[in-house]
Amino acid sequence: MFMGSYQHTLDTKNRLIIPAKFRNQLGDSFVITKGHENSLHAYTEAGWEQFEAKLNELPSNNPKVRQYKRAILAGATVAEFDKQGRVVVPVALKEHAGLDKDVVIIGYGEQEFEIWDAAKFAAYNTEVTENFDDISADLADLGFEV
Repeated sequence: MFMGSYQHTLDTKNRLIIPAKFRNQLGDSFVITKGHENSLHAYTEAGWEQFEAKLNELPSNNPKVRQYKRAILAGATVAEFDKQGRVVVPVALKEHAGLDKDVVIIGYGEQEFEIWDAAKFAAYNTEVTENFDDISADLADLGFEV
């Protein structure tokens, strides 16, 4: 499972070190694409295949489905590690997430993790922390009880 948060920096060639704990679960490559709240979403190869299958089940006659699929699939790229455990973040994805230099990589479950600009994640995380009880109550309404 991908969990925890890790601070890293994006170098001048758009290379980003992926935490060793994550690399051990990824194999030689993984898929990065646009994520919500101006983040990047990264999937193991198996996780990407499952996500892609769900996308393909959506009705293509729905304009919102077409927009979403275009945004996700046009931005998707296979990231491969160099010898130092770095991957290149394509310019379009860097711009989508507003990545500058300081980056946070956070776990997001069994087959996924996210990549955020550090300042944007700090602001987002502050808001979540302030509203944590309300968010928990909303999840309880969805059937998630702790």
